[in-house]
Amino acid sequence: MSTFVNREDLNQALETLKNGGLILYPTDTIWGIGCDATNPEAVEKVFALKGRDKSKSMIVLLHSDNQLAGYVHDVPEIAYELIEATDRPLTIVYAKSKNLPENVVGDDGSIGIRIVAHPFCQQLLQRFRKPIVSTSANLSGILSATSFDEISEEIKAGVDYIVKFGQQDKSEGTPSVIMRLDPSGKFEFLRK
Repeated sequence: MSTFVNREDLNQALETLKNGGLILYPTDTIWGIGCDATNPEAVEKVFALKGRDKSKSMIVLLHSDNQLAGYVHDVPEIAYELIEATDRPLTIVYAKSKNLPENVVGDDGSIGIRIVAHPFCQQLLQRFRKPIVSTSANLSGILSATSFDEISEEIKAGVDYIVKFGQQDKSEGTPSVIMRLDPSGKFEFLRK
């Protein structure tokens, strides 16, 4: 995969996020539908496009673990060690979120966050300076698309901008490992 990020592609994605729109973009796992995770109206658009049950929370992406304390109450110290040690994309579900709208977090107040290591996502998140929602680019109940070519026309037509970066990459992405981590540091795998 090329690591060159086209400035115009990045700027279009940024403008779309700033204006409350939806983007279709490559991540460190699979292609995702994204929006400003701090904008509840934008998040509602994601639920509507996917036909997703609103009781299901969303995953958000950050570019650095330094940002965790801004969105999680009581980040357990082991979280930083887990993020550093993982060799696969890791989504950690933290017990209590903060500074995020209700429709992003779980009914119990929890939030799933992944620190991304992906050329486009890294630059987008660094420039946007806010978390971005990441949910698989598929209709609810349909298998997740593992490459750009597998994404349905309905999803493509329902977003405001489709990122060009990574469209030619034919390798299949895989979903992240998901782990629940409580404030005491105790954790359990939800998906390996």
